[in-house]
Amino acid sequence: MAKISVLNQEVSIALVREEDYISLTDIAKHRNADDPRFIIQNWMRTRFTVEFLGIWECLNNPGFNRVEFEAVKNEAGSNAFVMTPTKWADLTGAIGIFSKAGRYGGTYAHKDIAFEFASWVSVEFKLYLIKEFQRLKEDERQTLGWDIRRNLAKINYRIHTDAIQQHLIPPALGAQQTSLVYASEADVLNLALFGQTAAQWRAANPGNKGNMRDEA
Repeated sequence: MAKISVLNQEVSIALVREEDYISLTDIAKHRNADDPRFIIQNWMRTRFTVEFLGIWECLNNPGFNRVEFEAVKNEAGSNAFVMTPTKWADLTGAIGIFSKAGRYGGTYAHKDIAFEFASWVSVEFKLYLIKEFQRLKEDERQTLGWDIRRNLAKINYRIHTDAIQQHLIPPALGAQQTSLVYASEADVLNLALFGQTAAQWRAANPGNKGNMRDEA
């Protein structure tokens, strides 16, 4: 469960079916902190919202009940029409928005839907929400890229040392001479991946007990 801060309002983001779902409850608190459910239900009462949700489901949900959707759409906007996330999901098999109880409870929606809801709540809030969400995704991308790079360095180092043992070290070399061959060849990888040799890294990080691949 990730969290971002938007105009001093904390907004939770959950990963559902490998997709980002943003808390509508947290977004609604920007307008009504005491009863955010009321804001969400008011938004879902409009015909425009029902049509938007229905089109999103048609594009992204093969199991969406289009017949029931048409029935709901015909009622939307009337004075007696009431719609909630749970009722919408139960009637149509929708997956784009849902409510849950307990810890981290509330109403969550796919980011496409959440941005549309945020626009209805406040255009300013929507723009800041998009900005902070993009910042979160960029941070995650950089972290993932660095993890891949670190793991690749460890794998390549193991392959490299095996190759050194098989092809570069004569059987007659002693332990000290062998270690020198390993060190010089390993620094070829270190320079390519980290821009410095092991000795340079140790000099710059005297308090670290591991090596640069462990600390990457």
